[in-house]
Parts: sequence; structure tokens; C-alpha cells
Amino acid sequence: MTVVIGHDGSDSGDDAATLGAQLSGSTGEDLVVVSVYPEENPIGMGRVDAEWVGYVRRHAEEVSASAERFLQGRGVKADYRVVGSSSAAHGLDDVAEETGASVIVVGSARHGARRRISPGSTGDRLLHGAICPVAVAPRGMRERAANDRIHRIGVAYVDAPEARVALDVAAALVERTGASLTLYTVVAPRAEIFAPVTGRDAEEAFMGAVREAARAALDAAIATLPFEAADELLEGDVVEALAALDDHECDLLVCGSRGYGPVRRVLLGGVATKLVRRAACPVVVVPRSG
Repeated sequence: MTVVIGHDGSDSGDDAATLGAQLSGSTGEDLVVVSVYPEENPIGMGRVDAEWVGYVRRHAEEVSASAERFLQGRGVKADYRVVGSSSAAHGLDDVAEETGASVIVVGSARHGARRRISPGSTGDRLLHGAICPVAVAPRGMRERAANDRIHRIGVAYVDAPEARVALDVAAALVERTGASLTLYTVVAPRAEIFAPVTGRDAEEAFMGAVREAARAALDAAIATLPFEAADELLEGDVVEALAALDDHECDLLVCGSRGYGPVRRVLLGGVATKLVRRAACPVVVVPRSG
């Protein structure tokens, strides 16, 4: 298996390269760095097309060389590919399928907030149709050591099929990396509006039942794992609570994608869509199974 990195020659590409190198170093998988150029010219036919294709390919080769310099300077070995495709996302997905990739790694949009993730156009396309999990690196990831290992993996967990698939992927990562695993479940805060309508006792009973159900789901999930894992029951808005997890708590957060749509493809739901635009730590979005 491989870790496939999409590199566009920017700081965002270096962010992706750093996260990909950490994943590859932690799992022992081969690292493939891909620079994609458009293989078709929208202008016309003949020599102009050939010149244009030659130009964009040479640019992609320069991008690939810059990625190689970046990683070699950090002692990271990788395979480098320059690929022609109809889009960067399509090219990365093709390489991922060809190499049996465990994950495609991309950086965040250049206008994104520092130390937060926010996928650009290529990441967005991958997050709506990639054949394997997609990892998004936060802005500034390139400032960390590329040879650091993944020590703490988190998974966003609810009692739903897509979360169970995410847990399977996170568990497999734990077994390959030796990292710890924490399951995070978020429950809504106490709603002050409930009390005047239904009374404080009814509100407390309802919130107690919600917490008990969440606790039971966490216990049941952990019982299926072949190793020890921790859990945290958080309170608040689900996106805000998960997005607040940073590199002091979690090196990598795994979440599932929507439970309908194309089988074995990523398809973002509401929570995942917001999370990949706000999280402080790298996020891996897992395709649905079927």
C-alpha cells in the first residue's frame, strides 16, 4: 500500500508533503508524491496544443522537483510522479487506485486560517468522490518535523454505519502505527429553553438518557477493538467540539462520510463538510463501505 500526496508547488503542497511523510513513516508504507498537469488544451488543435501541453508538463516537472527538494532536505524518501489528467483530483484518484493507496493527502487552501484546515478546489473534489480516505493537512503543517510519528489518533464516533467504518480505518491505523486511539462523541449541551416548557426535571431526565445512550454506544464500540482504547464524551456543538481538538490532544482525527451515495467513495455529510473547514488537527475522511 502507499500514501499518495498531491503537491502543487505551493506551501500548501509542502504541508501535505509533511503530513504524508509522517503517515508513511508511521505506517511503513511507500510514499508517492504526485504533480498533475492538464493533459488537454481547450484552445485548439495542432502545434499550439503540443506547445501548451509541453509547457504545462514542464511546469509540473518543476513542481515535482521542488517537492523532491523539500522532502529530501528532511531526509524523506519518496517516489515522484508527473501525471497528465483532466483534473488534479482525477489524476490523484487514478494514482491512488493504481497503487492501492491507503490515503490521499492534500493541503489546505492558501487563504485558509493558519493551523486550521480548509481544503482547496482539488481537496473539495476528492472529498466528494475519492476512492480511498482523504487526509487534509492544516496550514503551517510544513513547519513540523516530517519524520515525526503519529502517536495519537482520534475518531469521531456516533452509533451509525459511517462512524463504524471510520472506527475500522482508525483501528487499522493504530495497529500499523502503534499509536493510541481515542473515540470522541459529542452530545448537545443542556438547552435552557427546555426548562420553562417541560420543567427542569424533564430536561435532566432527557439529557441523562442521551448521555447514557452515548456512553453505551462508546462502550460497545470499544469492546469490538482488539486493543485498549480511550474515549471522551464531550458536550457542545459537535463541529465546534471536534474542531477544537489540536495537536496537544490528537495528531490525526478520523471521521466517516455520508452513508449514502456511491459505494466506496467519499461523500461528505453536514458535519464532515463543516469539520474539514475548521479543524485544528489533520482530518482523515473515510469513504462509505458497501
